[in-house]
Amino acid sequence: MLGSLAAATIAAPLVADDQAHGSTPFDLDTQPTGPSTLALLEQGVDTPRTSQGIAAAPRDVRVEASAASRSTERSPLPGCDADAPIDGGNGTLADHSLCDIWQPGEKLRADAAVALSGLNEAFRARFGRDLCLVDSYRSISSQYAVKASRGYLAATPGTSMHGWGLAIDLCGDEYRSSEVYGWLWENGPAYGWENPPWAQRGGMGNYEPWHFEYKPGVVEITPWH
Repeated sequence: MLGSLAAATIAAPLVADDQAHGSTPFDLDTQPTGPSTLALLEQGVDTPRTSQGIAAAPRDVRVEASAASRSTERSPLPGCDADAPIDGGNGTLADHSLCDIWQPGEKLRADAAVALSGLNEAFRARFGRDLCLVDSYRSISSQYAVKASRGYLAATPGTSMHGWGLAIDLCGDEYRSSEVYGWLWENGPAYGWENPPWAQRGGMGNYEPWHFEYKPGVVEITPWH
């Protein structure tokens, strides 16, 4: 069962005596291990872009048939071009490279936004509401502010995947619910969204079950750790 986690914009890693390593996210009471930042993500690799087709049909058979069979001609985020050029750097992406999503004040890189909106459509069909987020794209100034307030719990400014518009942090109600989090763990990868290995228990970074990244975008920049 999922343990009780603090619901905050950036929650603190969990501390417990259990040192076991597992392949699922459902034991959230484990001592974090590894480095405190995402500096390891700076090394790049050349990987082909993934098209808008990453928004595949959901794996959850309980999703309403009408949602599962939606036309591929219709974007889950109208007005957002998943093939928009990516201009700017970490925390300084151009406006045309970003798209607003359903939650006011939150935005992502265009292709990641379209894919996450597809996941959100399936999530809404399953749970009757939108997926709740506490963070998405971070400008470079907001990265410095987060680093100043959170210290080692935050990535070094200029290295965070939030700065590339490729990461989200979930609200506490999402990652504290075994039903909701289990659904996201199973269905997120069909849309390119996963809790990265470094953020999992026993991974190379702080234990962050609430943190999901858009894998097709991340692997354009760095290996999928």
